[in-house]
Amino acid sequence: MATKQQQPTVEVTKQPVQTAPAKNESEDCIIIDAEDYKATSDYDPVPMFVQHTEAMMEEIDRMDAEMEMEDVEETLIVDIDSADKKNPLAVAEYIDDMHAYYKKTESSSCAPPNYMEQQFDINERMRAILIDWLIEVHYKFDLMEETLYLTVNLIDRFLAVQQVIRKKLQLVGVTAMLLACKYEEVSVPVVEDLILISDKAYTRKEVLEMEKLMINTLQFNLPVPTAYVFMMRFLKAAQSDKKVELLSFFMTELCLVEYEMLRFPPSMLAAAAIFTAQCTLGVLNEWSKTCEKYSHYTRDQLLECSRLMVSFHQNAATGKLAGVHRKYSISKYGFVAKCPPASFLLEASF
Repeated sequence: MATKQQQPTVEVTKQPVQTAPAKNESEDCIIIDAEDYKATSDYDPVPMFVQHTEAMMEEIDRMDAEMEMEDVEETLIVDIDSADKKNPLAVAEYIDDMHAYYKKTESSSCAPPNYMEQQFDINERMRAILIDWLIEVHYKFDLMEETLYLTVNLIDRFLAVQQVIRKKLQLVGVTAMLLACKYEEVSVPVVEDLILISDKAYTRKEVLEMEKLMINTLQFNLPVPTAYVFMMRFLKAAQSDKKVELLSFFMTELCLVEYEMLRFPPSMLAAAAIFTAQCTLGVLNEWSKTCEKYSHYTRDQLLECSRLMVSFHQNAATGKLAGVHRKYSISKYGFVAKCPPASFLLEASF
């Protein structure tokens, strides 16, 4: 039988497979490590598309860092109402809405800062003398703090729309205090007490007639947000101790006497007073993120007002109107008026 001729064996050598550059899902987009590319001296400068990729990655890293910082800041903000949620008197469910309303309406509840221009027989100095005296009367009658702030607010709003002769200015003051007491106090001083404290300069009939005139002029709009309302909220946000609280009220009452401070809204006066008190006492981490959140003011926004408060503090003991300084220089008020002023704020910049 014929045998099949054996075919010669041919050895096949496999050629090395060329490795293609790594690609992503899109065949025309090659992934290149920019750092490796830069490290290779044989290559030309990094292509434009590689530079764009680097810029994008740096932007992503920056955004991540900012988000982390925001998260850290959020953790620094304290919920000041969390401990009061079971206390119905604290109205924790409504307190934020209430203060949002106070903030919204405060500007319309204040007298114009230039109202004295329309008065023909009284001036800023006379107003200052009246309020300095009323602060002492308020202390003598042991009235609530909110009564004093409402008294001054009523005086300014009334004088802004009603011209008054100088011999009736004190009558406006005692009548405003009477109205404020009726709104704020449990036990109201009788008219005769106010007449007596005024050295019997007016009669009962004159006081009652002025009361009627003031109520009608103000259209019975007595309850307004004063600096006191904001002060209590911001002190809570600042987690202040008693000394900071007393010094804050000292700063604010100094401002009540000063006509020029009418240009600042009550919320800013309260915030600046607390910030100034913190700086005066060297409080660590003054005006925290929590203070900023609840007051809606930053340090920069408070600085102008705070500097004026420091200047008032510097002159409080030597000025002719020293009623506020005397009040806060006794043990009941912690001698806070004698604290050295935060003079460094006059040159500070934030």
